[in-house]
Amino acid sequence: MTSLLSSTYFGPIQWYQKLNRYDSILIEQHDSFVKQTYRNRCIIATANGSQALSMPTSPGNKDKGDEGMPTTVNSTIISDHGNWRHVHWNALKSAYGESPFFEYYADDIKPFFTGKWTDLYSFNMDICRKMCELLDIEPNISLTDHYISREEACDLGIADFRDAIRPKHPLPDPDFEPRRYYQVYEQRHGFLPNMSIIDLLFNMGNESVLWL
Repeated sequence: MTSLLSSTYFGPIQWYQKLNRYDSILIEQHDSFVKQTYRNRCIIATANGSQALSMPTSPGNKDKGDEGMPTTVNSTIISDHGNWRHVHWNALKSAYGESPFFEYYADDIKPFFTGKWTDLYSFNMDICRKMCELLDIEPNISLTDHYISREEACDLGIADFRDAIRPKHPLPDPDFEPRRYYQVYEQRHGFLPNMSIIDLLFNMGNESVLWL
């Protein structure tokens, strides 16, 4: 069966579970860019509880006839505002520096915060490929060639998780039930479910796939 997902920035465990469990994956690239979603935000577990890391973006260049139209994900540009790459990497070092596998994976993750990607969608896809490599999963991923509506997805028998995997007010996903794993600060805050895939990877290493 095929699942339909939105693009994500170091997406949550729930998102990577779909990559691991479905025969084929479609990642939407023609939907409107919506702020405060996993498209440019990930959530990590820190000494102070969960923390959202948001990547600043700006609309891409539009043709004259497209002015006033919503910005699509595949035309969204990554902004350099606020030195966010430095801020995000320091946040990861602070949150996971004492985790069992931070040192093991740091050299694989750090280039995403030192390189200069400009296109949000390409950046997220490069992250996805690297995470799949580190998780040792090989999903069959394709990119949409047009916007797929809910109705079209239903007619085609595609499992649409675009509105089920989001930070705020997600739709129900009966297939996903968070399972506890070791977290560095669990004794302070309790187990924090469905964090960024980075949280699982830095804490569980090559056993991470067992939680997908």
